[in-house]
Amino acid sequence: MTRSSRAVPHNRHSRRLLDQSQPRNGILSPGNFPLLLGVGLTIITVVLYWPVGTHDFLNYDDDIYVTSNPHVQVGLHWNTAKWAATSFRASNWHPLTWMSHALDCEMFGLAAGRHHQVNLLLHVMAVLLLFWVLQRATGYVGRSAMVAALFALHPMNVESVAWIAERKNLLSMIFFLLALGAYDWYARRPATGRYLTVIGLYALGLMAKPQVITLPFVLILWDYWPLNRTHLLAAGTGNSQYQKTSWLKLLLEKLPLMLLSAASAVITIIAQYESGSMTGPHWEPLTIRAENALVAYVRYLGKAFWPSDLTILYPHPGSSLQMWHAVASLLLLVAVTGLVISVRNRRPYLLVGWFWFLGTLVPMIGIVQVGVQAMADRYAYLPFVGLFIMVCWQISEWVERSNVHLIWRWAASVTVLLALAVVARRQLDRWADNNLLWWKVVAAETRALQSNPNSWVNEDVLGHAFLKLGEIDEAMPHFQAAATINPNDADSNVNLGAYEQRHDDLSGAIKYYQKVIATTQSSPRQNAQNRGQAFSNIGYAFRNLKQYPAARESFEQAVQLNPDDARSWLGLGLMAQKASDLPTAIQAYRQALGIEPFDWGYLLLAKALQDAGRQDEALTSYRKAGTISQNLERAQQTADNALTK
Repeated sequence: MTRSSRAVPHNRHSRRLLDQSQPRNGILSPGNFPLLLGVGLTIITVVLYWPVGTHDFLNYDDDIYVTSNPHVQVGLHWNTAKWAATSFRASNWHPLTWMSHALDCEMFGLAAGRHHQVNLLLHVMAVLLLFWVLQRATGYVGRSAMVAALFALHPMNVESVAWIAERKNLLSMIFFLLALGAYDWYARRPATGRYLTVIGLYALGLMAKPQVITLPFVLILWDYWPLNRTHLLAAGTGNSQYQKTSWLKLLLEKLPLMLLSAASAVITIIAQYESGSMTGPHWEPLTIRAENALVAYVRYLGKAFWPSDLTILYPHPGSSLQMWHAVASLLLLVAVTGLVISVRNRRPYLLVGWFWFLGTLVPMIGIVQVGVQAMADRYAYLPFVGLFIMVCWQISEWVERSNVHLIWRWAASVTVLLALAVVARRQLDRWADNNLLWWKVVAAETRALQSNPNSWVNEDVLGHAFLKLGEIDEAMPHFQAAATINPNDADSNVNLGAYEQRHDDLSGAIKYYQKVIATTQSSPRQNAQNRGQAFSNIGYAFRNLKQYPAARESFEQAVQLNPDDARSWLGLGLMAQKASDLPTAIQAYRQALGIEPFDWGYLLLAKALQDAGRQDEALTSYRKAGTISQNLERAQQTADNALTK
């Protein structure tokens, strides 16, 4: 096959089908068909997701990634790069993702619509790359376009596009596909420079999100089909442009990539462990994790073909999962696996697509449990490509053998895509409203509690869902239930203490906070968030009780545990100023304002600077307060009240 014919399929039946479906004149000539399909894919993706530009930030993780992240908000600077390279914030090491958000802030500030539009742009790029990689490797233009269209419009992918915090999913997918395309380039004519390109692109993908850790495994599948670099496929089944080689050589070829995967796995485990995502009482026994993984695989399959009841959080069933569910799921998975293996010589795409789905889901399937969810829509962004390949190739071969008329083929394809687009648009509308998202979580968690009423984890999640909805009184019974089931649950005790503090029961609040501090003493780093929140809150309780030394000590502990909490720095500044420790007060105020600038904070800083005799700096701070304040008189009153408490 000549280089110029790479855009056509490798057997005469498929070539005849393509010739029938392509006009032969002008801009609609066969040579322009891939370009026209690419334009079409871009249009349908943009049309579906265009409303995302009107969405606001979500009250779930968008604060961690953007709206309450001072390192990101300062934009692209050397200090931002250093922080991104060393930060395990958000339970991951993904410096490229942090830099992407910082670039958005550099260009758009906190204009949420622009951040969302960048997500849309990245999704369009992923769609086009998927189309390009598939048609280049397989030679099938129409089938590759349909896979890309399913990827573009599937409702399960809405979460990755409509959630700014999931920028990491989009970036990692782009570099995964670029690495896959570069591997095709390398396999055509192996050379060191080409292989280093694959390694570099893979490293960038890992630096965006470690979910692409399975790339070496996917490349081994790719060697089998469509690249046909092994001796296993019959003639005419795969691509004939690549030199065949032994499995041992192919495996050794992946060794540098596997070492990168191993390094990324170690870093990810450290990040998740230090954040507490892989520790604590919510960590289920291995048997339960394995059972949930089996059921989750089948649930993902179900949502691939019938994407209903999608939500931002699927409750983990824990011990309520019935054994027969796991056994039935295992039997189904084994049956499909046996089927694709049995037809591997005639339909190698089924084996590759199926193992792509199974393999790329392994890091997120829950054997290594991270968080409290059983599964997540965003985890399907990469794995579903394997299922789309299976479906599109199998149906295409069936309709070719059955001589189904071209009109019916197009009609069926358009109908499926329209149905997916309608469901995806409804799902996108839910992402426009925080309340819609969290009411779905309330419904899901309520159902989970009906089947597992002794789950303190589900009670906690349900309580947080009500907090996100602003229904504080509705949340408290669930935190109380969680604390009753598990008295050492730091999360529920922190929230119960905050509720008592809000209602001026300071002694009651302090008891809850002290319980949190005591129960997290053995693993302070794994409980840094709840422990830091407890120290911060108890600091304000001691302040209101005029116990200033105890308050200051608590704030000092809080900022050590969570140095990005402006409220804790503010409390430390107030206590230092009370003790006439002006250098510490000035430093604490500046730390707080660097995280979250606010008018009366600058007035507090101005007062501390003035008391320290630094008049010019005090005047600058006062002017800054006037610049950002909408009511300077009220801001001054707030600052004065803060100092007199």
